[in-house]
Amino acid sequence: MFQLLTDSACDLPYQTLRDAGVDFVSMHVDVNGVEHIDDLGETFAVADLYTQIANGVMPTTAQVNVGQFVDFFTPYVKAKTPILYLGFSSGLSGTFDSATQAKAILLEDYPDADIRLVDSLAASAGLGLMVLDAIAQQKAGTSRDDLADWLEANRLRYRQWFTVDDLNYLYHGGRLSKTSAALGTMLHIKPVMDVDVAGHLRVVKKARSRQKSLFALADETIAALAAEPTHQVIIATTQAPEAAATVQERIHATYPQTPIRIEAIGAAIAAHTGLGCVAVFSLDASPRT
Repeated sequence: MFQLLTDSACDLPYQTLRDAGVDFVSMHVDVNGVEHIDDLGETFAVADLYTQIANGVMPTTAQVNVGQFVDFFTPYVKAKTPILYLGFSSGLSGTFDSATQAKAILLEDYPDADIRLVDSLAASAGLGLMVLDAIAQQKAGTSRDDLADWLEANRLRYRQWFTVDDLNYLYHGGRLSKTSAALGTMLHIKPVMDVDVAGHLRVVKKARSRQKSLFALADETIAALAAEPTHQVIIATTQAPEAAATVQERIHATYPQTPIRIEAIGAAIAAHTGLGCVAVFSLDASPRT
């Protein structure tokens, strides 16, 4: 038996991970000088952060540091439990590098520590969807190394499409220039983004209306589902239920059998997207390029 681990950037509900026996390490979110732990709703409700954002607050985030990871991994290392950590994209955060450094530190004191790290190259519920697939494979009896190898071989098959309603948060988070944010806002441009092969966020197209951007998310997902229309899809959003429903309905018009779950984008990711973000995550037959 091995222990499956992840971090709070997976944007799955706290109870979902607890019910599956998956442990996670938390990002940090600063709101008006007060630090909060992004613990997937156990103590810090993301709805409270949404309220702060609606009132004009621009939160900041901090990656998980090396010391946190040492503390996170140590109980499993001492118990001689093999670890599989599936982490937030190294292209978007230094968190995975912190995990790598923590592993090296622990191996100095515990040479027999069995720690396997997998960079998801994914964000938000894109990582979450991978975690759900990993849970299913673990329950089916897949070994730790076979599962880790499968995740590394298939991680680029996970498609991740995003759009935001407020470009200022992408600018604030360093994902968009000030000029681009101002011009896009003036022209009512809604970017359609995905995650590239290195795990970085990129703008793929620019829609001239909110509806067109939502349809683009749905249409890209429909194309990805052609080979596996019964695989789970996750739509994640920051307080945009009607927009999420629009995407869901468009997908179901083509693939009514596709299971779709709608989740809230967690605190660490929401700090960079603002309200109105909609993201869709699915598994494609072919890797992204």
